[in-house]
Amino acid sequence: MGKSKPDPPTAVLLHGILGSRKNWGTFTRRLAQEFPAWQFLLVDLRCHGDSASIKKKAPHTVASTAFDVLKLVAQLRITPRVLIGHSFGGKVALSMVEQAAKPLAQSVRVWSLDATPGKVRVGGDGEDHPAELISFIRKLPKEVYSKQDIVNALIREGFSMDVAQWLVTNLKRNGPPGLPSSSFSWMFDLDGISEMYQSYEETNLWKFVENLPQGVHVNFLKAERSLHRWALEDLQRIHAAEDLAAEEGAGVEMHVLEDAGHWVHADNPDGLFRILSSSFQGFKA
Repeated sequence: MGKSKPDPPTAVLLHGILGSRKNWGTFTRRLAQEFPAWQFLLVDLRCHGDSASIKKKAPHTVASTAFDVLKLVAQLRITPRVLIGHSFGGKVALSMVEQAAKPLAQSVRVWSLDATPGKVRVGGDGEDHPAELISFIRKLPKEVYSKQDIVNALIREGFSMDVAQWLVTNLKRNGPPGLPSSSFSWMFDLDGISEMYQSYEETNLWKFVENLPQGVHVNFLKAERSLHRWALEDLQRIHAAEDLAAEEGAGVEMHVLEDAGHWVHADNPDGLFRILSSSFQGFKA
């Protein structure tokens, strides 16, 4: 505020269901080192991480979550140039641009990582499914005494080691800071998250993608071994949207990240970094 220098360009990174802003920490530090002209905003979405303690009014949907983030960037007086969302966060990023006032103040690049604009299809590759994960967490105690016990229980239930270890990052040690405590509690609002996931499955943003306003460039990234299988219909609609957008001064592009399942930033961070870098290169602060 009151600065004479222009604000640095900003990228906002959004996590998926049952995640938190910490999921993006390591990857974003790498982006910040490579592109020091940029600033990066990592957000805990409603019902997740440190935002879980802020009681938000229902409905807990893709659209209401997107509106939360729009209000946040407005309060921070930031106009993001890049929005990157993984899974649920991908649809949130699209919804943000759909809800933003038009015409946009400046162009924006949106990355929807392993999320189609429409129907969510579960892959047939035996990977973890968020709805099953939410259902299983409901059966677990609210107070936990061993993270390893939770990891073991998840693996016995058929979830992968990667997902089990990722999920227990949502456990926070109880008690005041600095004092040892033997128990942990979950850092999320599971009822709200369950509603959010249902909205993720039901939200359809195809109409927006097929009628992009000028200055919006949307990139879809499909993980090669994706849990949320991309149907041929999805790929055909995205390729058709590429042609439509080009005529309107907007853009749609499709990318494939090799050697990665749904957890793209964990499975192949180097490949993801190479693909995303195009949005940050050549920008002078």
